[in-house]
Amino acid sequence: MGGNAEDPYTIEWATESSHLARRARDDAAWYAAQAEALVKPTDRLVVDFGSGGGGMTLALATTLSEGRVVAVDVEPELLAAVTGLVSAARPDDRVRVDTTVADLAAGADPLRAALGGPADLIWAAASVHHLGDQQAAVSLLAGLLGPGGRLALAEGGLPARHLPWDVGLGEPGLEVRLDLAQDRWFAAMRAGLPGSVRMPYGWTEALRRAGLVDVTTRSTILESPAPLQPAQVRRVVDGLAHRVDRLRPSGLLDPDDLATWDALLDPDSPHWLGNRTDLYQLSARSVHVGVRR
Repeated sequence: MGGNAEDPYTIEWATESSHLARRARDDAAWYAAQAEALVKPTDRLVVDFGSGGGGMTLALATTLSEGRVVAVDVEPELLAAVTGLVSAARPDDRVRVDTTVADLAAGADPLRAALGGPADLIWAAASVHHLGDQQAAVSLLAGLLGPGGRLALAEGGLPARHLPWDVGLGEPGLEVRLDLAQDRWFAAMRAGLPGSVRMPYGWTEALRRAGLVDVTTRSTILESPAPLQPAQVRRVVDGLAHRVDRLRPSGLLDPDDLATWDALLDPDSPHWLGNRTDLYQLSARSVHVGVRR
């Protein structure tokens, strides 16, 4: 999910398909729970904006009783993977799943035409923050809803934790400093987006400024205590490696911390995280929902 040495703050989404596909599989239960909480029996048109690996597209298609799910992304390669994921799962044939390439930077009209009518539910997970003007994006998405339609933004929450404060190598607090470096990366990424403007308020306020009402936030605590199962250990190690590799070309990680991470993430190292029995998973994910009058 990172850039390269020339531009460490630009994400090449087409190269992220395998990582996003793993995330879709690993987070399947969370997506299913969100779809179950959000989809109403009367919904007939739901949208997964910024569909990525397709995890929520599949969950929506599985939960919807009948109608249409539209997966939206800027990368055709990602949408092709979404189609493959949904086809392999074979959801109810009363639910049609379509994909469309769209970028809100070009305005809402192309997406509105692809939808063919007002949406009952729009889900946008970790996608709006990749657009320069986040408030404008929220307002455009809200404008695609019909009366009573909901816009759900999966943004924010709390950073994930996996390691003890002192891993026995390097300075204690390693994972906290990784979060700080990632936060600086995120700020630089946002500053470099076309038309980037600050949004100095929270997502619930953004939904209200978009004209939506009955705004709520639902947060989910995700926890797996130590010792983790082998598959969970693999996910933790792979996830940390992905984050470190994203930050590596930016120079935002302290060289000593980077050396520590390299030792912890090397399967041939005696310090390899995969050999530890004290890894755990703890995070909180927030979903902010507003309703169109």
